[in-house]
Amino acid sequence: MSDSAARDRDAAETESAFAHPVVAPDRSAAYGSHPDQVIDFFAPRDGRTGAPLVVVLHGGAWRAPYDRHHVSPFADFLARRGFAVASVEYRRGSEIPQQGGAGPVAGRWPETFDDVAAAMDALPVLAARELPQADIRRTVVTGHSAGGQLALWAAARHVLPLGSPWRLPAPPPLRGVVALAPIGDFTSAVELDVCSGAVRQLLGKEADFEERRLHADPAELLPTGIATAVVQGVDDLTVPQAVAEAFVDAAAKAGEMVGLTLLDAVGHFPLIDPSADACAVVAEEIAQLAW
Repeated sequence: MSDSAARDRDAAETESAFAHPVVAPDRSAAYGSHPDQVIDFFAPRDGRTGAPLVVVLHGGAWRAPYDRHHVSPFADFLARRGFAVASVEYRRGSEIPQQGGAGPVAGRWPETFDDVAAAMDALPVLAARELPQADIRRTVVTGHSAGGQLALWAAARHVLPLGSPWRLPAPPPLRGVVALAPIGDFTSAVELDVCSGAVRQLLGKEADFEERRLHADPAELLPTGIATAVVQGVDDLTVPQAVAEAFVDAAAKAGEMVGLTLLDAVGHFPLIDPSADACAVVAEEIAQLAW
């Protein structure tokens, strides 16, 4: 496929994914005082109880213009597949002086990670109250793009460096992680300039980059001992296949097997587009870990 045709298809896939109307959650609950510290809950549409809980972490290069609403159709899709769903919002980037840069900055340090950690820690209590249909003993975390990085990170908090404020004393009680086109290896993402320098913006000043990377790069936080699967479109122009493969290779070097499902003729956004066949593949990957 020519570069022009690839860009045209990527544009069409993006338009399709964002064309779905926002789906209102059944319930929402705050896990903190900031307006972005909120979780939307979607009950399984078939009315079942004891449904696995799928935690969704949205993407958008950790940048403020992209919030959880763009994955609400995906959350509803999973709910229609019989899952209980918790879609997490978190603080994203803005014009933060110490990070600098023009345009929307990617992420906030440390607030983005503060929020994901706080949300995951609060979920058992909040889900029991707001989503009683959920079986929190069968929790799977999924995330797309930058949210894929956060999903992998959420499952790796017990292997964070000693002294990290987000470190857990034991592995989180998860059935697994399904990372969708994740920014899972920061070295390759920087080399490929994924999302126009988003990783460097996320981690801040050059002097802080290497130290912070050890606390945030999923490829550095291995092995986790938690079942992990990656789903990646072969024709992804936003987060190329090489980034997913670098994470999977890092896991193998650390002695851990990570499943990698490559989808031919699929780009970045079909993975969260309910009208795309790729989205059904994602649901099956989640089901394999959850049930």
